[in-house]
Amino acid sequence: MNATNSKAGLGAMLTPDNCALILIDHQPFQFAGLRSHDTQSIINNVVGLAKAAKMFNVPTLLTTVLEERGGYLLPQLQAVFPEQKPINRTFINTWEDTRVVEWVKKTGKKKIVMAALWTEICLAFPVIHALGEGYEVYFVTDASGGVSLEAHEVAIQRMIQAGGVPLTWTVFASELQRDWARTDTVPNLAKLLVDHMGNVGTSFTWEQQLLATPPEK
Repeated sequence: MNATNSKAGLGAMLTPDNCALILIDHQPFQFAGLRSHDTQSIINNVVGLAKAAKMFNVPTLLTTVLEERGGYLLPQLQAVFPEQKPINRTFINTWEDTRVVEWVKKTGKKKIVMAALWTEICLAFPVIHALGEGYEVYFVTDASGGVSLEAHEVAIQRMIQAGGVPLTWTVFASELQRDWARTDTVPNLAKLLVDHMGNVGTSFTWEQQLLATPPEK
């Protein structure tokens, strides 16, 4: 068969060299309306996502909407990229801001990963728009959230119907790592799991403790 499925096979997987990340509107006003997830979970997940991108040198763009009213970017997230000033937009749809699109073009990447508050608006709009312009778009469901569980879930359905690919933040990190033989990033990935992956992190810490303890004679 000559036909190929761009969403299947090794070529559909994310790598440090083939994708870029856009983080959209993780600001106080957006968090105030968040009802689909626990706020602390989204904070933990989006910061973990950002750290994973930085660890693997994935081009990452921060953007806000009307920050003079909705508040500045989440400080924990800004701290991951302290040198970057977020693009502050008026457009609700991030993809309508030419500065964002030009940034993406300069990266040369065709696989774009996005996370945003809120899922049904600030994530769905640019995901659908970018898909229509020929980009392969992945969206991180647990680093995004909506004003209700229904709003979040319906938005996910809508983006999938448009051709978007859902994933979670630890899938993103694991997909970039891909092989434990890539030892350069293993220590930082292990720290990321300890800092942001809850019971997996605590279990890993326990395992390290057991390995470090000499057996009783």
